[in-house]
Amino acid sequence: MAATVLVGTLVSFILSRIPMRPVESLVNAIDNLAKGDFSTRIYLRGPDVFNTLTNSFNHMAHELESTEMLRSDFVNNLSHEFKTPIVSIQGFAKILKNDDLTQAQRTEYLDIIITESERLTDLSTNILNLSSLEHQRILKDVTPFNLTEQIRLIIVLLENRWEPKQLTLDFDSDEITIEGNEEMLKQVWINVLTNAIKFAPKGSEIKIEITHVDAMVSVLISNSGEPIPFNVWNRVFEKFYQSDRSRTTEGNGLGLPLAKRIVDLHQGTIRIKQSNEDITIFEVKLPINIKSSI
Repeated sequence: MAATVLVGTLVSFILSRIPMRPVESLVNAIDNLAKGDFSTRIYLRGPDVFNTLTNSFNHMAHELESTEMLRSDFVNNLSHEFKTPIVSIQGFAKILKNDDLTQAQRTEYLDIIITESERLTDLSTNILNLSSLEHQRILKDVTPFNLTEQIRLIIVLLENRWEPKQLTLDFDSDEITIEGNEEMLKQVWINVLTNAIKFAPKGSEIKIEITHVDAMVSVLISNSGEPIPFNVWNRVFEKFYQSDRSRTTEGNGLGLPLAKRIVDLHQGTIRIKQSNEDITIFEVKLPINIKSSI
């Protein structure tokens, strides 16, 4: 009985020596985070363990705050991308009810409605594809195929985009075979080339080059458009990011993020290698042979 009392007294003495105010601050901060206040920070003083706890908590809160900002930007951008064509379709549909329109005007407005409808379709498709790929961890349907021939076909496929701008596409490469998901990689070249075409000045040249070094191939796609500021080189691969903040150019800011996710699944890399007044170069590096991810 005496021993029990002695132990209880000793435990009570030890607990009484532990300051409770830092613990209460931590509990309050956790409650604030749970309520959605991600600006919450703590500054605990005391033993080294308190400093470690402060740093860990504040780092966690910072990451949650950053994630919330990205989520908010994503929702805002998504809402804008959907709202713009919908408003346009609605406006021109109302105008078409006017009996005084000429046939040429009706045709023009119908073409605009069709274009905006296609824009909505492309946006929905890209969102679904990107969402699916973000949850995919294993690359499926990997087969050997001729990369050179694939890019050659993509150039022909996009002729209706580069021909009206009187662009010259320079592509000369050895026949190179790699392993990969042929259909997915097709989307990479469509997206990156479309981006190059969109920002290339009228009458200029787009150059496509394939080099083979060791176990990797490097695909370089370059144009002479307006340079991309260095501080946004990585941001162009973020969802909905557009260098044209006025959004007057076509596109929805999902093409390059989609390309990056596909390249990541292929154990490769995609980046802006160079961008200045003379030239902008995108580089896609892919392994010749895909290593098993299982």
